[in-house]
Amino acid sequence: MDLRQMEYLVALADERHFTRAAELTGISQSGLSAAIRGLEEELGTSLFIRTTRRVEPTEAGFALLPFARAMLEQAAGARDAVVKASRDLSGSLRIGSEQCLGLVDIGSLLDRFHRRHPRVETHFVQSGSHDLLGLLRGGELDVAFVATDRHLSGLPRLEIGRQPLLALLPHDHPLASKASVRWEALADEAFIDFGPSWGMRTLNDDAFAARGVHRRVRCSVNDVHTLLDLVCRGLGIAVVPRHVAAKPQANGLRALPMADDPPEWTVSAVASGLDRPDSPAAHFLELVQEPRG
Repeated sequence: MDLRQMEYLVALADERHFTRAAELTGISQSGLSAAIRGLEEELGTSLFIRTTRRVEPTEAGFALLPFARAMLEQAAGARDAVVKASRDLSGSLRIGSEQCLGLVDIGSLLDRFHRRHPRVETHFVQSGSHDLLGLLRGGELDVAFVATDRHLSGLPRLEIGRQPLLALLPHDHPLASKASVRWEALADEAFIDFGPSWGMRTLNDDAFAARGVHRRVRCSVNDVHTLLDLVCRGLGIAVVPRHVAAKPQANGLRALPMADDPPEWTVSAVASGLDRPDSPAAHFLELVQEPRG
């Protein structure tokens, strides 16, 4: 057993889905499947029950899980201790993020960075992706986690992951029985969407405009849970990345893939002022690239 196998085990147990676990750990789905099979062969038992809809840990999988988490926590603690002892970093770090990006755990990153570099004063803000890029270019942020491909030219960028788009509909919607939905089929719908500064809003606006489809946004929100609540109440439909459709608050909704080669929702970490490799921002991006755990 090695740390990578433990990382994959924990991700699959948490996500209960091979594709999402693969995205989270930065490996192909086939690579993740092969790693889990190798671990099962090494231990001589099945760790997961696989169905067409879901993946569930077996009794043996549940038994191994706390030890896997402990191994990852110890490895992360060891790395942090070495970095803290070998690098006396100080200064300040200003970080911004869109809410609920799904592919990155901002709270965990802030916690680990503080443990590694306790003398660095960190500041964190949440806002829409386009507002964050404005703050970054204006020198008011050092690192921003954004969900847009716009206005990134010239900025150092680390892509974290991509997700497909899904249409969220009430179960009694006329399109709910379809296997997928075309953008043109949504032309007469009322939409719940995020505010103009959010990456998801511009991704949707551009996708509909590229297909010549006019759409009506009935409600603009700045909170994922409010969006899901309004869709559940029948005030409109939404097009969102997959992790939003997988939230418990969306259990009463029907999620349909968007047809016609839809654009992908892409999460990236972008930064400025990386001319000094010993800057807090450079060290923070190193942490972002480390294995999960």
